[in-house]
Amino acid sequence: MPTPDAGRRAHLRQAATHVLFDNWTGAATVPSRALYPHQWSWDSAFIAIGLRHIAPRRAQRELETLLGAQWGDGRIPHIAFNPSVPLGAYFPSPDFWRSSTAGRNAGAPSTTQTSGIVQPPVHALAAWQVHLADPAESRRRGFLPRVYPRLAAWHRYLSTSRDLAGGSLAAVVHPWEPGLDNSPCWDEALARVEPAPRQSFRRADLDHSSAADRPTDLDYARYVRLATTYRDHAYDDARTPHAFAIEDPSFNALLIASEHALAAIARAVGADAGAHLRRAETATAALIDRLWDPAGGIFLARDLVTGEPIAGHSVSGLVPLIVPGLPQDIASALVGTAHGPRFRLGQVHLVPSYDLTAKKFDANRYWRGPSWFNTAWLIHHGLVRHGEAGAAGRLRAQFLTAAYRSGFAEYLEPYTGEGRGIRRFSWTAALALDLLHACDEGDSAR
Repeated sequence: MPTPDAGRRAHLRQAATHVLFDNWTGAATVPSRALYPHQWSWDSAFIAIGLRHIAPRRAQRELETLLGAQWGDGRIPHIAFNPSVPLGAYFPSPDFWRSSTAGRNAGAPSTTQTSGIVQPPVHALAAWQVHLADPAESRRRGFLPRVYPRLAAWHRYLSTSRDLAGGSLAAVVHPWEPGLDNSPCWDEALARVEPAPRQSFRRADLDHSSAADRPTDLDYARYVRLATTYRDHAYDDARTPHAFAIEDPSFNALLIASEHALAAIARAVGADAGAHLRRAETATAALIDRLWDPAGGIFLARDLVTGEPIAGHSVSGLVPLIVPGLPQDIASALVGTAHGPRFRLGQVHLVPSYDLTAKKFDANRYWRGPSWFNTAWLIHHGLVRHGEAGAAGRLRAQFLTAAYRSGFAEYLEPYTGEGRGIRRFSWTAALALDLLHACDEGDSAR
């Protein structure tokens, strides 16, 4: 599939820009006006990466607004709630999380209501790229000196409080935290969780999406139980009896990549970069030692309750391609797996979220098979990093075409390319802008 020509790229850029400006609230960008009317953590990081090409100052503010909801223990919550949105518009809502009371001992802010769990740490990577988009404006506003200590605290939280196994990897304690909410990889661990009573909550997501595309009621009841248990233990990682505790390869790969970015930020503000680089090196070794499966040619999540790797091939296991310094033999194996029958890179649309050959594969249901734009963007950058220019270029062209044709859909059916979930989704538009910029740079280099 050829890269769109300059005229089509201009049209796509305008359409993507409209999506982001329409979803702007004055301080941050919502993922969508319908299903996701608040600020989401890793969404805002991806959004800032796209915004930097059209509005660098707004991209800085996107991250600054999110960091304003950071807790005293360093965690960046996965949702910062907009108080003007009615409670019934989204569940779990602020009155469920009770962050300012239940999270008081962990330093939850008193003025901003948030969730108590986290999402993948893309933020330092985003902050560094936002700075590079307009260094003069960034320096004028003191952007990096203001965000650096907050990002450093975020990474400290993940590398200490969340290193539940003591193996130098961060653990996730809820399926929403790695971002791959209802991946089949979580099924066995979730089966240990007693579901919350169905009458104890009302799903707002089904007001906007088909039930066939979303997690089941049973899964959702287990999500609610896990969040309730964490809340009722004051969001204390040491005290909470975690029925779900998993080292996820994508989450840790993003932490490693962001640690490298944080080292660059540290150098720019005159701080010590060495600690960040050492932490990245230690985590990379742990990622390989604890999660790499040489027989499968992919990284596997590890269940910390059982101590065992989790069977099942997820797109999360390919995302470590983005890790700087990943050994070439491992990178080559990952590329081979991506092109193989489980993911069929270049043969289906983008990168399926789960093994195409597995019994649990579902082409429509959320993270159980559909292809997502944010993971495709990550794998594109991993391919570029490891010299796979041809595969990266084809994936980029496919991404841009699919983003436009689908109306900037949340995700795609991998065989047909049909858009699924919410349309006019912010990170799809933002990451399209970033890949359009890469196309323009390629044109300039010719």
